Amino acid sequence: MADYLYLVRHGITGSGRDCRYLGRTDAPLNAVGRAQVEALAQLLHAKRRCGRCVCSPLQRAAQTAEILRAATACAPEVDPDLREIDFGRWEGKMFSEIRDSSAAEVERWARFSPDFAFPGGESLRDFLDRVRRAADRLAADQAETVLAVTHGGVIKVMLCHLLGLEPRRYVAFEIATASLTVVRLFEGKGVLSEMTRVEPPEPK
Repeated sequence: MADYLYLVRHGITGSGRDCRYLGRTDAPLNAVGRAQVEALAQLLHAKRRCGRCVCSPLQRAAQTAEILRAATACAPEVDPDLREIDFGRWEGKMFSEIRDSSAAEVERWARFSPDFAFPGGESLRDFLDRVRRAADRLAADQAETVLAVTHGGVIKVMLCHLLGLEPRRYVAFEIATASLTVVRLFEGKGVLSEMTRVEPPEPK
């Protein structure tokens, strides 16, 4: 079983100026996002070598994993269960827009009822099930250190699962873009060991 799980969130996408819900939307990294990940690669290079790297199929995660490949010397493998949640018709919208048009649905989401489904998108139950499956596979991997390049929502759910927290406690974690979260594993369960946010270098 793995001893360490490195969870990396992809770099910034789009304009980076607003907070819109980005789930199944397959947006690429922007220039700032690439610079963030290159800075993160320097940090990873100084850490223990990863024996395996897996990533979400969405291009913002796949691009992040490919940039990190030089630092980790580990070719990324795609795991569909690591994709971000499908927000359905809420994709690309800001919270204020969603709240004003769908107050009842937002309240159900806030209660984190497993039977809640985003309008035209994925249910929380399905999302939780697939992320937990992925977390269990990663924890059971034969590599000593496993790197997973994925999304903020996925990382939050994985942390709740591995740390033995209720899923609704996901709001306790802030997962920045191009951040590294390290979980030390003990027989499939985890201890939060490190959370590092990496900023891109200042332009010269």
